Amino acid sequence: MLNFAREHKSEAGYLDVAANAHGAEKGLLVHRALGRVEAARPHVVEIGPGGGAAVDHLAAQLAAEPHQDRGVRLTLIEAPGVVSRSLAEAVERFNRVGECVLRHGFAQDLADLLVEPVEVISASALLHEVYSYGGGYPGLHAMMRTLPAVLTPGGFFCYRDVFGVEAPSLHERVIQSYNSRSWLAFLRMFTPQYLSEGRHPYHHAEDELVARQNSRIVPVSELDPATCAVITAPVGLFREIQRHYLTFRDQVWRSGALGFTPVLDGELAADWIDFRAGHKRVHYRLTDKVSRLPEQRQIMLAAMSEPYGDHHTIDSDIFDLLTDVALIAFLGAAEAGDAECARVWESWLLREGRETYAYLTLDHLLTAFAVHSAEAGTDTLLLPAQDGDIARVDRHYYNRFLGKRLANPLPDAKHLVLFRNIPREDTASLRRAFDVVRDHCGKPSLARIYAAINRGDNGTP
Repeated sequence: MLNFAREHKSEAGYLDVAANAHGAEKGLLVHRALGRVEAARPHVVEIGPGGGAAVDHLAAQLAAEPHQDRGVRLTLIEAPGVVSRSLAEAVERFNRVGECVLRHGFAQDLADLLVEPVEVISASALLHEVYSYGGGYPGLHAMMRTLPAVLTPGGFFCYRDVFGVEAPSLHERVIQSYNSRSWLAFLRMFTPQYLSEGRHPYHHAEDELVARQNSRIVPVSELDPATCAVITAPVGLFREIQRHYLTFRDQVWRSGALGFTPVLDGELAADWIDFRAGHKRVHYRLTDKVSRLPEQRQIMLAAMSEPYGDHHTIDSDIFDLLTDVALIAFLGAAEAGDAECARVWESWLLREGRETYAYLTLDHLLTAFAVHSAEAGTDTLLLPAQDGDIARVDRHYYNRFLGKRLANPLPDAKHLVLFRNIPREDTASLRRAFDVVRDHCGKPSLARIYAAINRGDNGTP
């Protein structure tokens, strides 16, 4: 796992808090899969459980429903050296309704970690880390070939990760313009580092990022934050820049380095004015650190806020605007060598700055799972088997923010896919699965899936 930042990934402020949300979303497919397996004591494996949000959700579901009588066994597999206090507590709670054990190892070694095939395997926000730290596409494909062997025939793999793009390919060239100073400063600092040190697929001549300011081509590392930039690049690269900006902004918020800390987790983080529009109230606390806001903006922050218990609340649109101003000062200070700002920047860079989130479009994802699982030699292959096994959960707040900052924002969302390990002899299930994926895949991909289904078989699905 090259460059995997164990220390930063297991930091309590990150793993127990920042990465420990959306438990219902993370556990949704597992719960759905359990309703479709017939084993008396089904065995579930979660790879990369983080802070245990999905474990807690599943425990609550089992306690409230008849599944608890089935004696569900849960095995958690976490990377060596990654430790979470909240996960340990979640394990204790799960053991009240089932059996739960924690083992350490890497996703690539799954076949060695499991002594027998299991009914359900779940991986939330994991495959982008396998890609980023575990060998790129070869690492991903190896895992896809491993899964059919460690799943029972008819078992399920629960996939959840960042939504890619709606374009046919991540390499499709598009044009994006930036006039926000904070985005331009981030582009200047982040993009050269990501392209040189991150694991990504943008290495072809036609993948070159071309930035123009005042109609002149300029290196991205020399962008002037005070001048609008027009950039041509692969759509997947813009996805990386956009997603990394959001994770960076969240980390800076949590650090308190801007002079204020918004509440990003729990009930107060979901104080919606209009959920579908992504409009909410932001709850925040002032810190004892130097504010990165100019004095007049600090006055505006106070004037636009309302007291709420021991903290304040403010409209998210106004808070986002003020945050942009503070981030400009933060990024400038980090570049200039300010100790605190540089520390926060480097911490984020080590933990997430080299990761690639969009490594496959949905079309290519479904095709890759079908084709590579068919090569596992198990007479099964992985495909979503029913309508509803493919879902997208939009991040409305982020999309509202992006729509106000970017000329052509890409939708920010999570993709959920429930893959079933379908035996080749189950022609009825394969036929239904083919009907499911045909709405999401192009004809060349459907042809590859069709060939994978019929490999070694003289019949048709």
